[in-house]
Amino acid sequence: QVQLVESGGGLVQPGGSLRLSCAASGSIFSTRAMGWYRQAPGKQRELVAAITGGSTNYADSVKGRFTISRDNAKNTVYLQMNSLKPEDTSVYYCNAELRTASWIPFGYYWGQGTQVTVSS
Repeated sequence: QVQLVESGGGLVQPGGSLRLSCAASGSIFSTRAMGWYRQAPGKQRELVAAITGGSTNYADSVKGRFTISRDNAKNTVYLQMNSLKPEDTSVYYCNAELRTASWIPFGYYWGQGTQVTVSS
């Protein structure tokens, strides 16, 4: 089976930085895309950033502040978050589009989520 394990969340003051990591493990044949979503209480889950090959995509609200990167050899995706704002407070979820064998279609897998709280 496939597991995505996130780390790096926590409490930070406004203007501070955090770095999230997500490592995918298990029976992975190939990974097409990885990304980060977030969900605040009472709100829908939203895309924060995604990376496919060398291409990246960001939500408008985080452009210029967050940077997504990926280590393909480790099947790990990172999210560097700078200039954090209280409105960035949310549970952040890692997502990977991958397949476990060449004959199996790509599927989406999720991590368990990590809490990020931005508060003074």
